[in-house]
Amino acid sequence: MSLGTPEEDDAPQLSASALDALKDFYGERDARLQQFEDLKNQTEDDFGTKPLSMEAFTEDWNASQFWYSDETATKLAEQLLEGATKESYIAVVSAPSVYIQLKNMLASKDNLSRPHVRLLEYDERFAVFKDEFVAYDFETPLRLPGTTSS
Repeated sequence: MSLGTPEEDDAPQLSASALDALKDFYGERDARLQQFEDLKNQTEDDFGTKPLSMEAFTEDWNASQFWYSDETATKLAEQLLEGATKESYIAVVSAPSVYIQLKNMLASKDNLSRPHVRLLEYDERFAVFKDEFVAYDFETPLRLPGTTSS
């Protein structure tokens, strides 16, 4: 016996397993949003003592983003720091996972010996790194802040 209208009876419904998967998806999304909020708060305190992680940033498939593995990002960050001094300038272009590893490595150095680091990145979420984030679109590679090139 139907209790709803004919239109309600024909409405598509998700199976129990699909509903469980959807709940899991939303639970993970909410946990990542909380991690991101914690990261934003941490940046205001100069990142505290906790190591940074890419877990707070999910891949944005619309932006064609792909993260390096921790091992690869660490190796690239080590190479960037090799021979770097406080007079060095390091630009990490469209590789936020490398930037995160670089930040973790630099956290143990004193401020006087750290190189200048910038992240050139399309994803505005990384603007939480206020002093080091530079909005950048690799499709217009010569368009940088302070330039008129296109």
